[in-house]
Amino acid sequence: MTPPFRRVTWIVLDSVGAGEMPDAAAYGDAGSDTLGNIARTRTLHLPNLAQLGLGNLKPLPHVGPVERPTAAFGKCALASPGKDTTTGHWEMVGIHLAKPFPLYPHGFPPEIMREFERLIGRGTLGNCVASGTEIIKELGEEHMRTGKPIVYTSADSVFQVAAHEEVIPLWELYKICEIARGLLRGPLEVGRVIARPFAGQPGAFGQSAAFARTPNRKDYAVPPPQGMLLDQLHDRKVEVFSVGKIFDVFLGRGIDEYEKTKSNADGMAKTLAALDELKGGLLFVNLVDFDQQYGHRNDVEGYAKALEEFDAWLPSLYAKLSADDLLIITADHGCDPTTPSTDHSREYVPLLVFRPCKPDPVDLGLRSTLSDIGQTVAENFGAKIAKGTSFLEAVA
Repeated sequence: MTPPFRRVTWIVLDSVGAGEMPDAAAYGDAGSDTLGNIARTRTLHLPNLAQLGLGNLKPLPHVGPVERPTAAFGKCALASPGKDTTTGHWEMVGIHLAKPFPLYPHGFPPEIMREFERLIGRGTLGNCVASGTEIIKELGEEHMRTGKPIVYTSADSVFQVAAHEEVIPLWELYKICEIARGLLRGPLEVGRVIARPFAGQPGAFGQSAAFARTPNRKDYAVPPPQGMLLDQLHDRKVEVFSVGKIFDVFLGRGIDEYEKTKSNADGMAKTLAALDELKGGLLFVNLVDFDQQYGHRNDVEGYAKALEEFDAWLPSLYAKLSADDLLIITADHGCDPTTPSTDHSREYVPLLVFRPCKPDPVDLGLRSTLSDIGQTVAENFGAKIAKGTSFLEAVA
């Protein structure tokens, strides 16, 4: 079988939500609208995304709609409960959750922490909800003095362990996280355990500490159920190349080659390089800075500039595509930097589908699940996943 599209490039703009879902208030997210609120706060210069139809799937000040978009456009709802990375990415590949992964807004239970400390042979600091950059500023010096790793969580279902690379070497930090992953099972099963190494020096003579995260983050995700999209593609010998945290989210399942990234700019450069290498199959990309660097820090200007940088990069991406390519741009949830919350937000996500061979507008409407994207990719390569309705016929 010759697929309608020889190669699919699927880019997840992490947290670039497109407006609150009907149940947003139940998650504390009434009024959240990542794209819309940023566009109302400052003028966004997004000519390439506008031409694809970003302002057609959702009216945005100064971004559109345009009279004749060059892509298929729509929005996707999240069918699963929750609003985190794992939930969104799993749904894309056909996995719907019956209940969300557990959250720990008051820190982890004492009995869990006692057992964790016993198993790793160290005490811990923190055990609270915190910004990763702020908590290393607050507790970094004490960590260096005591050797105790810093444990914290967030609005995501995560157990995060921060440690200075000169105090707890990477091999030990990774082992500590493996122990946590083994401990947090059953009803305690968080979506991810994350190693958060940092470096730098404590402050001297009244100066603040100069700590910064290193690129050696490592995620320990829950194994996704069998039969999801990447399993199906692997069974059909469809090559899959991932860029960014995709490899970690899916524990490498069904992925032939991968590149980790340090930033959006690094991710975009590695995406272009991957297109030179991958002649057919799926290139699956996550650009995380929108969420990690700007959304969680309520940095509206940083978020806006990151959107503009992605937009300015698109012509370089187009230059790598041929007539039998398909480009999908979407997101996994929201993280509105204009609201008081620093959490993810329960939002629709944008869907833009560009075909160089046929740059015509198609209104894909409101899709009931992110699995529609995965089902489309599956059908293109002769497969089928458990959830979702393909829109391949509308774009082929």
